[in-house]
Amino acid sequence: MADSTRASGAKKTGAKSTARTSTAKKTAAKATAKKATAKKTTAKKTTAKKATPKKATTKAAPRTAPAKVGSVAAAADRAGGERARRRTTPLLTGPSAEVPSTASSKGGSRTSSTSPRPPKPKKPSAPRQPRLTVVPGPDGAPPAATPTARRRPPARRSTSTASRPAARSTAAASRRSVSPAVAPAQPVATPGTPDSGQALVPGLAELLSVLLSAGQLTSRTLGQAAGAAAGEDWERRFAETLHFLQRRVKGDYAVDDFGFDRDFTTHTVFPVLRLLKDKWFRVEVRGIENIPADSGALLVSNHSGTVAIDSVITQLAIHDAHPQQRFLRMLGADLVFQLPVVGDVARKTGATLASNADAERLLRGGELVGVWPEGFKGVGKPFRERYKLQRFGRGGFVSAAIRSEVPIIPCSVVGAEEVYPMIGNMKTVARLLGAPYAPITPFFPLLGPLGLIPLPSKWIIEFGEPVDTASLGPAAAEDPMLVFELTDQVRETIQQTLYSVLVTRRSVFF
Repeated sequence: MADSTRASGAKKTGAKSTARTSTAKKTAAKATAKKATAKKTTAKKTTAKKATPKKATTKAAPRTAPAKVGSVAAAADRAGGERARRRTTPLLTGPSAEVPSTASSKGGSRTSSTSPRPPKPKKPSAPRQPRLTVVPGPDGAPPAATPTARRRPPARRSTSTASRPAARSTAAASRRSVSPAVAPAQPVATPGTPDSGQALVPGLAELLSVLLSAGQLTSRTLGQAAGAAAGEDWERRFAETLHFLQRRVKGDYAVDDFGFDRDFTTHTVFPVLRLLKDKWFRVEVRGIENIPADSGALLVSNHSGTVAIDSVITQLAIHDAHPQQRFLRMLGADLVFQLPVVGDVARKTGATLASNADAERLLRGGELVGVWPEGFKGVGKPFRERYKLQRFGRGGFVSAAIRSEVPIIPCSVVGAEEVYPMIGNMKTVARLLGAPYAPITPFFPLLGPLGLIPLPSKWIIEFGEPVDTASLGPAAAEDPMLVFELTDQVRETIQQTLYSVLVTRRSVFF
């Protein structure tokens, strides 16, 4: 019994020892695993420290105060050496410009836990030839800008005058330092003198060129327009105008008993009317040979146009077309000379009051006298009655021609009826103004002052064969039947001439 008890106790003891042994083995295995894990962790940390020395230095710095102070001092030394090296080292592109490596200085700041490794040998690089050679300034500093192939924007101008000579000298030194093989030779600018190709104010030369070209074009255009308006002999007319002004200043001009000023009419009124006659109405003159050269004659014409401009155009047409440039002395109504400005101008241009005494005096003096027997009845007739002659009155012009023994020349004017087509008459306004009529045209008073512009109708002035009165004798002027027959003959001649010209006219404006 005791033996069995001992045997069972021995078995239990062996089992316990076996369990202890297995537990010890497990503990040893765990210790071995921990050691292996620790070795791996140490290897990883070592590798990380070797790969990133900056991080290792940064991590190691907080451990001990002397290491932190040493790393800050080393960084300050490196920064100071780098600044000194940049100030003293010229900008070279050759192998001599390579900066020595700072791996040794960085390696000195590593912690003592890792062993320093020798630096890897660098691969030899192929030698390169320097392309530019830069000469440092007097103070040892490199120039502010180096010439490159790329075009850079111009630097801002400095407000201080002291820095300008230094900038110019630096720019001159940079130009001289450029190799001729790389950049073309350029003239060196002297201090205080701008470059010849540099504009002081950008765009000023172009603006002046444009203004000069515009001025030349404007002057050429105005000259051509003035020459076309004045005609081919504009130089002669310009010289005559200058002489006219000199005579007016000196008072060297003459006026006859009726107030006619030839000098004023030729150089003041006729040039203005000539633009209307030649350029606007394009007047065509026919039968100018029927007007005598130097003797007196009575010109009888139809009257039309709402505004009596046909008389002055006829006067200018005779002066320009006749070989002797004769002046037509016009007989006007009382209303013409009652107007403040128109009356004075009419007197100076040769017009006089329509009376038998004045007409006979001019005719006996060898003047060419013009009369329009229709008066305001012909000028103010409606457009529907155009080119239909009104009553010629009592024939006072015929009796004046018979007493003066001068021929009567019928004149027909075609084109004046269409200048201001009269489609209505404001009789109330005419009575208030004291005028014979107040016209209404397609453009007046609807367009106001623009309605006063005459329409550019085509004019034809034809002078008929003269009617002889010298064979009748001065006493025939007292015979009313003879005067009436002669008046009707002149009126019928003018009417038939108007009809024949209207048939041959192509259109109103061409």
